[in-house]
Amino acid sequence: MNDINQLIESGKPLTAKMHGPQIPRGVIKLSGAKNAATRLLAASLLTDDTVVLTNYPTELVDVTHKARFMRLAGAKVEMDSVNDVATICADGFGEATFEMEDGAFPIRTTYLLVAGQIRKSGRARIPYPGGCKIGARGYDLHVMVWESLGCQVIEQPDCIEIIGEGFKAGKINFPISTVGGTENALICASIADGVTEIVNAYITPEIDDLIELLRRMGAGIEIYGNSLIKVHGQKRMSGARMPVMADRIEALTWIVYALMSRGEIRIDNVPFSAMEVPLIHIEKAGVDLLKGQHSIYVHPDCLLAGAVQPFELACGTHPGIISDMQPFYVLLGLIADGTSRIFDYRYPQRIACMGELAKMCGDDAITAEVGKITTHGVARFKGARVASTDLRGSMAVVMAGLCAEGETIVEDVQMALRGYNGLVDKLKALGVSIDITES
Repeated sequence: MNDINQLIESGKPLTAKMHGPQIPRGVIKLSGAKNAATRLLAASLLTDDTVVLTNYPTELVDVTHKARFMRLAGAKVEMDSVNDVATICADGFGEATFEMEDGAFPIRTTYLLVAGQIRKSGRARIPYPGGCKIGARGYDLHVMVWESLGCQVIEQPDCIEIIGEGFKAGKINFPISTVGGTENALICASIADGVTEIVNAYITPEIDDLIELLRRMGAGIEIYGNSLIKVHGQKRMSGARMPVMADRIEALTWIVYALMSRGEIRIDNVPFSAMEVPLIHIEKAGVDLLKGQHSIYVHPDCLLAGAVQPFELACGTHPGIISDMQPFYVLLGLIADGTSRIFDYRYPQRIACMGELAKMCGDDAITAEVGKITTHGVARFKGARVASTDLRGSMAVVMAGLCAEGETIVEDVQMALRGYNGLVDKLKALGVSIDITES
């Protein structure tokens, strides 16, 4: 593990300093998707056989925390950072009996580790991520999943406790579409006794990846449309080997950064089938992306009229543009030659980073209200001290800083670093330098 990874895992506030503009040139191979990787780790706990995951983002801090939890509960987890491979054997996995302090496992997907513990011992204990309580992050939906499959849920002072003699098939009817709830339901139902029906499921490309692994391990899963799933549970799941899908959000990040910086980047391992609509919107903005079978080459000549053209788009659910992509389309709007509008119907309050971007490009270049962001390009970025507001927003201000004139300092940059596997090394491979220090 390199020094940057150790800094990120420490949980301490980090600051990034960069001087711009810097023009990137080189090749980037996309890592396995962050939003699939930890889910697949959890699914690997459903068998005593070995599960091997290739194209795995071994350096993500959320992966590190989840692997640590699994090891403490008896699983064998090996991360090969050279070859991007994760190998998991859960034959010794069982109930987590160690002390769980608030914040000791600051990840949101600890609930996915319940099924593996129930399978082995009939009781599961999971920490509250970052000290949050049931309901604060949608835990009510996960409680509904466990109770619908025959388990008892008890909220303890330091953890959530789930008790049950295995899972019993049932009907899970989500009141709202939920990614996390769908993932949890799929994993638990795969080892439930009988056929479980999941209604109002939300199937994303990353959940398709999870379904593929569960099928390879032996679960029978039928999908109807994009919201109804039937799972034929198996008491004994088998091992499997599977590549993790490439990260579609990382792909968009590098495409937009190349356009902003007027650099030349070839992006390999692009998951075209998972980002058809996002790419259409970029091309409709006057960008002629040079696409190969598995790659995209972005360079200044891709701008057919010499600049990105103004656009309007709405963020919502897959297969459209998801809210995690919103900040990057805002950046695209800022370099467009005219006024662009980005609407966010899924998370309309997600506008905090716009004030930070305004520090670099001016209030006249960007305005934000709940659910709507308006940009007036072509904006010119100037170095400034800015703060991170969320994971994707943090990456957006880093990108702006790398394209800005002068020095930019980004506080709490660990938010961006947590979302990208080996981000600093990938920037270095493009000839781009960024200095990360403890705040």
